Amino acid sequence: MTSVWSYEGMRVVVSGGGGAGMGAATVRELANLGAEIHVLDLKQPPIDVAGYHAVDLRYPDAIAGAVDAIGGPVHALFNCAGLPGGRFSDVDTFTVNFAAMRHLTDLTVANMGQGAAVVSISSGAGAGWQGNIAKWLPLVSCDGWEETITWIEDHPDEIATGYAPSKEAIIVWTVWRSFELAKQGIRINCTSPGPTDTPMMPDFEEQVGKAFMDNYPIPLGRRQTPEEQAYPLVFLNSRAASAITGENVLTDGGTIGAFAVGTLDMSVFGALAE
Repeated sequence: MTSVWSYEGMRVVVSGGGGAGMGAATVRELANLGAEIHVLDLKQPPIDVAGYHAVDLRYPDAIAGAVDAIGGPVHALFNCAGLPGGRFSDVDTFTVNFAAMRHLTDLTVANMGQGAAVVSISSGAGAGWQGNIAKWLPLVSCDGWEETITWIEDHPDEIATGYAPSKEAIIVWTVWRSFELAKQGIRINCTSPGPTDTPMMPDFEEQVGKAFMDNYPIPLGRRQTPEEQAYPLVFLNSRAASAITGENVLTDGGTIGAFAVGTLDMSVFGALAE
């Protein structure tokens, strides 16, 4: 009997699986577990894969072309692509982080069956999502790419700064979408990493200051690695997580949980910003 941890015989899609970040680490681990891997990214994947598609996620036709080329069945989708904001416009950041992720998922679901799963990377920056559900429901319930992009472009105040709002929207959409997908036997979850040593870290240091990122409060006492973020993603889309759907899994070294129960005081962020 095949282990529930194995990806033998499974065809998987990893958006953002190129370069050297969390998606690339996910690709390497999936290869270790026997998956047939198809990557969407403008950067080459870190290892040889079954299929590589150079896709600019700002363009829906490019996403659709890759989905058509990959075909079915697809047993697992990993949405790991994203922009850090800052040097990217709010609209581009939101388009790649949310609209493209949603569009790719909607198209890929058509090639999925019972037991398939989707996981997306959100962020600890989206920790305020529960207080903003009403704000994001009109967005997550948009019908298709054009309506989604129109909403994004028409709401500059809601998407201001790009990154954190897009990560809140990912979580709200994941929870919202999970109900209907469950009826098809498809699971969907997301993770919320804290500071992780990826190629995006210099962007975050530029935006909020290196001192802020260096002193970010992490109970484990260190930043996580891309590999440590890949392992929960691989678990959530495996058969070992067959009872888990509609969840936002914190992979931040304990920060948000500590804030929730008061063992870390939110005022620490104000002190770091001074």
